[in-house]
Amino acid sequence: MARSALMNVMIQAVTKAGRGLARDFGEVQNLQVSVKGPGDFVSQADLRAEQVLRAELERARPDYGFLMEEGGEVEGRDGQHRWIIDPLDGTTNFLHGFPHFAVSLALERQGQIVAGVVFNPATDELYSAEKGAGAFLNDRRLRVAARRKLTDCVIGCGIPHLGRGDHGRFLVQLRQVMSDAVGIRRTGAAALDLAYVAAGRLDGFWEEALSPWDMAAGILLIREAGGFVSDLAGGTDMFGRGDIATGNEHIHKALLDTVNRPLTKS
Repeated sequence: MARSALMNVMIQAVTKAGRGLARDFGEVQNLQVSVKGPGDFVSQADLRAEQVLRAELERARPDYGFLMEEGGEVEGRDGQHRWIIDPLDGTTNFLHGFPHFAVSLALERQGQIVAGVVFNPATDELYSAEKGAGAFLNDRRLRVAARRKLTDCVIGCGIPHLGRGDHGRFLVQLRQVMSDAVGIRRTGAAALDLAYVAAGRLDGFWEEALSPWDMAAGILLIREAGGFVSDLAGGTDMFGRGDIATGNEHIHKALLDTVNRPLTKS
């Protein structure tokens, strides 16, 4: 599959960072781990991966800015372009030896996501998309699942954990979706969950309390695979609100209606 120069830069960066993560994952018991917050750990592997990504991207596009999970925001001389980076999405999975984690990288141009890559080095699965050029898993073109009824669907979600999120509101949402969907999945890596929606492995997904680097690449993957993405209010302020709902046209609407439906007494 022919790739653009931009996509080659992005794939080279995430695969190089991913190789380091794969090595560290093999020695996960020996990693130095520091506590960043309740239930939220950051490893030396996470920091090294971000350093690799930044170095590779600065070499290729020295004027672009950055928004990074660990390093924060760095303004670029360009002013129109910004890399959005999650060097290790699914850190808790990684630290527990669970092979479901990813490097996520997106490029924002004038406020719009125009390219995205999600790479799981444990499975060697590379999801990529450029605006207007489609979404791919390695070299295979992706389409979102075609199911039209929530009762036929497997839906992904994020579950709020210790010190994070509104647990009560989530339990209301979960009860509503449980009553309508055939299955619920929680994997612990939002970037990969969104990629799974693009690949048709999940029919839909919703989560709150996310950051831009959790969602940026996945948003474009889903749109380029023919899916719909919004915040939980049905708008486009996913980054500002920190929440997201996705699926094909029918499932996206049904999921929004379901998670926003008031809890009925049983």
